[in-house]
Amino acid sequence: MTTALITHEDCLAHVTPPGHPEQVARLEYVLRALEAPEFDGLRRVTAPLCADDDLERVHPRRYIQAIRDAAPDAGTVSLDADTHMSPGTLDAVLRCAGANVRAVDLVMSGEVDNAFCAIRPPGHHAERETPMGFCLFGSVAVGAKYALANHGLKRVAVLDFDVHHGNGSQDLLEDDAGVLFASTHQMPLYPGTGAADETGAHDNVINVPLPPGAGSDQFRSAWEAHILPRVRDFAPELIIISAGFDSHAADPLAQMMLKEADFAWVTRAICDLADDVCEGRVVSSLEGGYDLDALAASTAVHVKTLMERGR
Repeated sequence: MTTALITHEDCLAHVTPPGHPEQVARLEYVLRALEAPEFDGLRRVTAPLCADDDLERVHPRRYIQAIRDAAPDAGTVSLDADTHMSPGTLDAVLRCAGANVRAVDLVMSGEVDNAFCAIRPPGHHAERETPMGFCLFGSVAVGAKYALANHGLKRVAVLDFDVHHGNGSQDLLEDDAGVLFASTHQMPLYPGTGAADETGAHDNVINVPLPPGAGSDQFRSAWEAHILPRVRDFAPELIIISAGFDSHAADPLAQMMLKEADFAWVTRAICDLADDVCEGRVVSSLEGGYDLDALAASTAVHVKTLMERGR
């Protein structure tokens, strides 16, 4: 039993305009960090392309087709001020969603203890019919809905510690009583959503906004006091993590001021809970993180912590 690392070289083919923070180098740095000898025990898995049937659980067919139609043959096109497509983007985003589906299958079958999807672009800002915030498809939401539909689950928790609120995941999941979505995030900050009074159609959304400069103490307290107890009460059969590392102190896009130790801590806390309520079943998926060195170091401690949980 082990931790799966799921990725695909197509995720390196999504090219953004010069100077864009969501750059190819993000994944290059992550994958390089995960080539260190301490990660030799990872089970390395190729991410498949996501099937339309799985995408259509969260995005309508007309939106998926609109994204396909927008794909350029050369150069880049802008879907909004922040979100762009190059010739390699479509396959990249299909691999991102497909990685989450494959991760769910591996974890639910017991082939691996847990899984990390090393993918880009991120997905947690993509709403039902709106690409935004670098995101086109809600990859984690696709994984959650797939788990419910294909593995007979009744309850899945999606836990998001990216510094930006996962407005897309919330939009795609809040109407489903079988999914609990929980997020810590900086406020005020893009995208401006995620107030504490946004609680979902079934009281299944937990938003804990934190101020700029919150740091370790407020971050850990938010998880201990507001999120982990609610997740325990919900008793999910699978936990999916939106693992954004842009809350690191070095990140240029926010000011949460966390350190690598905080990502190790929250990963352990989630895995401890998973051991208690869902046989340790955890799928994690890369979201943000825009200082390259901080992203690589933070991802490494996150994956190392997942590997230490193997039974």
